[in-house]
Amino acid sequence: MAFASQEIVNGATTTGASQNNKGGNTYLLPFILVTCLFFLWGMAHNLDSILIPHLKKACQLNNRQSTLVDTAVFLAYFLMAIPAGAILKKWGYKSSIILGLLVFAFGAFLFVPAANTRAYELFLVALFIIGCGLTILETSANPYAAVLGDPAGASTRLNLAASFNGLAAMVAPYVGATFILSGKEYTEEQLNAMPDASRMSYLMEEAASVKMPYIILGSVLVLIAIIFYFMHIPEVKPVSDKESSNKGGFFEVLKHKHLTWAVVAQFFYVGAQVCVTSFFIRMAQQGAGVDEKTAGYYLMIYGFLFMAGRFVGTAFLKFISSQKLLSIYSIISVILCLVSILGDGAYVIYALGGLGFFMSIMFPTIFALGISNLGEGTKAGSSWIIMSIVGGAILPYVMGTIIDMNGDNIQIGYIIPLLCYVVIWFFGVRGYKPAQA
Repeated sequence: MAFASQEIVNGATTTGASQNNKGGNTYLLPFILVTCLFFLWGMAHNLDSILIPHLKKACQLNNRQSTLVDTAVFLAYFLMAIPAGAILKKWGYKSSIILGLLVFAFGAFLFVPAANTRAYELFLVALFIIGCGLTILETSANPYAAVLGDPAGASTRLNLAASFNGLAAMVAPYVGATFILSGKEYTEEQLNAMPDASRMSYLMEEAASVKMPYIILGSVLVLIAIIFYFMHIPEVKPVSDKESSNKGGFFEVLKHKHLTWAVVAQFFYVGAQVCVTSFFIRMAQQGAGVDEKTAGYYLMIYGFLFMAGRFVGTAFLKFISSQKLLSIYSIISVILCLVSILGDGAYVIYALGGLGFFMSIMFPTIFALGISNLGEGTKAGSSWIIMSIVGGAILPYVMGTIIDMNGDNIQIGYIIPLLCYVVIWFFGVRGYKPAQA
């Protein structure tokens, strides 16, 4: 999501940030803190992949119900996108970051009463609040990574900070597998055969395992909010902006067909990524026959491959056009989906890991191609592409429904991300092309 704010940076200036290089050391600590934010919201997103199978077990849900974890978070992004921008405009970046941290922390602390009551609805409320906090936080924090220092190094700082999302994709599964997943699993028949007291004790124990990680997460968020409050950080002030003219109107910009296709492609990409990670653990259990904890550790390897894929993909872009690389990666992803659907054993794990590697460059590539040649409509186009992440709220629910309709067959559900990659392939081959004047 870091790429969403690049054009905000280009249309802003800082108080003192661009004055010579005297403030280099002054901005080091604020930049470290901002980089920590990238890691923290990466933790929140990647813990969802652990929560989905875990809450399915603890709250006795079907697959469709378990995907409401994704729906709660990504629906918050969709609904809060415009309010977050209004908050940023009125309060400024520093105050907005603090607000985002506190809302994020409040949602994390709500996991305690949700676990104590084993109330799935309260878990969803907590996740929706976390999603609202993340929206405010990302809308505010991304530009800081670029403006804290010499403007010439803005892009480097932004990409460096964003790389900590990839680090979180490795750390979160390890934390989840170690401290949340118990490794205890019982069939429905085994649970029904237990005495009521024993069954309830087991389910409450499963629900309670989420409390400590989220208490720690919420406490860290509050601590960082306090540090931000007392630390001087340069404010970002918008410069005179001609892009607010009617030529770049919010709906008028959709006349650019390549932007419309980018919105569609990004909807399906985010949906595909969330589908893959949401059912990764259960897919590894069912397709490869591994236990719950081992599947969680494999998810950590997936996160490493996702991070590595960004660096490798960036290197490839020096030699191949972005649309061509996107189309190649999407075709490979289709093939890997077929392997995960039809294969078994270690091949399923290999295919899932490969998806992490080849999906890594899709979001920023689609984003960049979508806003290409928009001119005064760049900001409106960016907003449309970011709003399309609502695909992460919808497509996992569709996937869960298909799995339930096919007797809990996780592998057949991966037909949904496969179809998503086909749409992305079309965008990379044809949809990306701006219409000729």
